[in-house]
Amino acid sequence: MPKRLEEMQRDLWTYLLLVWITCIPYSSTAPFANQSRSLQSGATAGHRGPNEGQRILSRAKRGWVWNQMFVLEEFEGPDPILVGRLHTDLDVGSKNIKYVLAGEGAGTIFSINDKTGDIHAMKRLDREEKAEYTLMAQVINRDTNEPLEPPSEFIIKVQDINDNSPQFIEGPYVASVPEMSQVGTSVTKVTATDADDPVYGNSAKLVYSILEGQPYFSIDPNTATIGIALPGMDREIRDEYMVVIQAKDMGGHMGGLSGTTTVTVRLTDINDNPPKFAKNFYDFVFPEDLGLGKPGGKVKATDKDVGENAKSIYSIIGGNEKGVFEITTDSQTQEGILMIKKPLDFEMQKHFNLTVEATNVRYGPTGPYKDTTTVRIAVEDSDEPPIFTRPTYVLEVHENTAINTVIGVVTARDPDATGSPIRYFIDRHTDLERQFNVNVDDGKITLAKPLDRETDMWHNITVTASEVRNNSQISRAIVAIRVLDINDNAPEFAAEYEPFVCENGKPGQVVEMVSAVDKDDPIQGHYFEYRLVPEMLNNPNFTIKNNGDNSISILTKHDSFRRQKQEMYFLPIIVTDNGNPPMSSTNTLTIRVCRCNKEGTIQSCNLEAYVLPIGLSMGALIAILACIVLLLVIVVLFVTLRRHKNEPLIIKDDEDVRENIIRYDDEGGGEEDTEAFDIATLQNPDGINGYLPRKDIKPDLQFMPRQGQHSGPNGVDVDEFINVRLHEADNDPTAPPYDSIQIYGYEGRGSIAGSLSSLETASSDSDQNYDYLREWGPRFRRLGELYSVGESDKET
Repeated sequence: MPKRLEEMQRDLWTYLLLVWITCIPYSSTAPFANQSRSLQSGATAGHRGPNEGQRILSRAKRGWVWNQMFVLEEFEGPDPILVGRLHTDLDVGSKNIKYVLAGEGAGTIFSINDKTGDIHAMKRLDREEKAEYTLMAQVINRDTNEPLEPPSEFIIKVQDINDNSPQFIEGPYVASVPEMSQVGTSVTKVTATDADDPVYGNSAKLVYSILEGQPYFSIDPNTATIGIALPGMDREIRDEYMVVIQAKDMGGHMGGLSGTTTVTVRLTDINDNPPKFAKNFYDFVFPEDLGLGKPGGKVKATDKDVGENAKSIYSIIGGNEKGVFEITTDSQTQEGILMIKKPLDFEMQKHFNLTVEATNVRYGPTGPYKDTTTVRIAVEDSDEPPIFTRPTYVLEVHENTAINTVIGVVTARDPDATGSPIRYFIDRHTDLERQFNVNVDDGKITLAKPLDRETDMWHNITVTASEVRNNSQISRAIVAIRVLDINDNAPEFAAEYEPFVCENGKPGQVVEMVSAVDKDDPIQGHYFEYRLVPEMLNNPNFTIKNNGDNSISILTKHDSFRRQKQEMYFLPIIVTDNGNPPMSSTNTLTIRVCRCNKEGTIQSCNLEAYVLPIGLSMGALIAILACIVLLLVIVVLFVTLRRHKNEPLIIKDDEDVRENIIRYDDEGGGEEDTEAFDIATLQNPDGINGYLPRKDIKPDLQFMPRQGQHSGPNGVDVDEFINVRLHEADNDPTAPPYDSIQIYGYEGRGSIAGSLSSLETASSDSDQNYDYLREWGPRFRRLGELYSVGESDKET
């Protein structure tokens, strides 16, 4: 605090010195004469010459002279600080002069003595908030407030003091630099700011220095650039440094204010470390039956570097001359994975010594970094499956080979030292027809069924070999059996030929070209011989000609072919192949005689012109026959309809069973009772009850109709009306229904439905209990009572 007070006192003396310099009197009436400008009051003064009528003009003296005023910031005292004094030439001691101040801060920050013109600062000023104030001064008459001088503008500037310390706006900082960088390598640059006036004095002049971080880093005091100061900075030893930077104003001299910030410097990695295996020797045991591409062991070389600089690739540089092993790099764990490329054989080689090398992916400053180690691999014996002498066997057999003939042998051995016996089997999924067998002990393959090359030329079967001591060890071999051809098929015509000869043909005309095919496949190829059967050697109609390409041409011998004489000719031809023994077959050509035009095109091969001498063609004959058949169909249809129309509707044949469903929804006397119930009666209950006699039979007793009962005054009583009608129907023997025999759709013998007649029901021998009808409601209760009565009578 005493130091701060001393600085303020020094600044105050500096200010007073400046005020004294600027306030040297210009004249007795102008206290601010030094470095001032004069303002005229605005009036002119003059005096009269020798002649009073003549006015002599002269320049008036300046009203007041002043300069810019200064006030020291941050000044605090018991009394307001004097900034300056205003004075005018008009002020000669009269009391009617008044000084007036206007503008920025007038009356609040700055005040003026209206009598003396002294200006005071009423508050503590801060240059960093406002550096200057513009005000307006004027002299007026105290009594009339009229201006005596025009207003004049002046500026009060706030004089700066060193009251702001430097600030690092962007701090704290984070920077990075590669490890092993040279001395002087730039790391980063920092910047500090000072709110003091950079023009006046050294309050804003900054100097930078390092408080912490030496001897590793240095900083330029003026530019604030941080650089490497120590060579050989290794990230693997230390990768981060904390540097404290100071910025001090006043040019770094004593008494200046300062500010600090931190810079975190991280060393980035470069590839300056080689990979290193943890051990000089690695020992692994690989099972003999380890699958190809399966991992058998892992090695790893570590690297002090990080990221891409720590990545390595592995390779086998020695001991793998036969290419049995390979090594790959796991990108996630950076391990070398050993695998086998070829099967291991314990009986052939039991130990391997490999040299494995790890090399950095990125080169270092002096080239690629690498390290080597030795991998010793011991092969462990495993129970291996049998091994066939060949993976595929090709056998040949003729198609006429006898059953149980040995057609070939497959052989397998146990590669293990124990040498287990081998048993052989045929995979029946590859021999569904069981055409072959194999001897389980010696692997001889025999024929089980006859073979036909023309059906299957190749047979592919799979033979399995397993150890006697361990059936789970199985090997497979493919056996391809080729069926060799023998001459067991006779040649035959290549197609179904349909030759014809024209009636107007010429002798020697080619009727047809004939070729043959043979299912056999001789090594020397096919050669066919054609000839007529012995009894046709002197055929007067046709002859054959060999074309030299296993085909023949059929030629005519004359031109007198007539359909009326013979419609078709049969020409048997013997075809013989060149096999051993030769096979032959007889094929017959059917040659038709046709009518042709002059160009030899067939017009007709039928006999309609000969059969129908009246001139009708075959088409006309077909049309006539169609008409006759149509007439017959119409007659038969007409007769059938007539017969169906005359048949009775009621079927009386007991054997005729039909599934027709006939619905009866009335309570009349059957199908013939069409007037048993008239709904019109219900619609007019007051009318006279008419008598409706039966139309089908004549009743024995005449029943006189009764007068209908009339309803009460309130309308028709339908329930009473129905009950009355029901009573009349029950007691009227002439009213339907009658116990007359009616014929319904008969359902055949043995029908479980039985008869619909109430008499038949009553006389039935059924043991059925009809009490359940009483539970169906009042409408069925009466029916249940009738059936129950029938059963009780039967029991008595």
